[in-house]
Amino acid sequence: MTPALWPPTAQEIVFLLLGVVAVGSALLVVTTRQLVHAALWLVACFGALAGCYLVLTAEFVAWVQVLIYVGAVVVLMLFGIMLTRAPIGRTADLDSGNRVLAAIVALATAAVLVTVVVDGFRTAYAPLEPGTGSAKTLGGSIFRTWVLPFEALSVLLLAALIGAIVISRTDIKGRE
Repeated sequence: MTPALWPPTAQEIVFLLLGVVAVGSALLVVTTRQLVHAALWLVACFGALAGCYLVLTAEFVAWVQVLIYVGAVVVLMLFGIMLTRAPIGRTADLDSGNRVLAAIVALATAAVLVTVVVDGFRTAYAPLEPGTGSAKTLGGSIFRTWVLPFEALSVLLLAALIGAIVISRTDIKGRE
């Protein structure tokens, strides 16, 4: 039996509030003109997503989100900004002048995505059961079913790290 949609439960209210924080901070990531502020808004977005995972009883995924994305990826981005001598303050170079066209394309894409998701999952209901996001369940899935994409992603991240180091080096001969 599926529960009624109104009134929402406390879990649903918290999930919606965290979703609003995630979407709002994601919009600020792409609209701010300061790179460091964009990285900090990305931390807020990832933190809200980790909260969403906690509400969905996927504790392991939430802590991986915090440790890997908030802890490592954002710090890597900040080091990349500092090492490549990217401008820290406001810069006009970050604005391509296509804001109206970009906003129209973004709104059209969002409308299509919302329409597809609402239409596809209109009658879907999945009860939240504690323990389905445990480390044992997810670890078995990752290292049995998804081991090749997992390893490919680790090689891709290593290549990105090496590329950032090479770009930031100034003592390599033959470079302008």
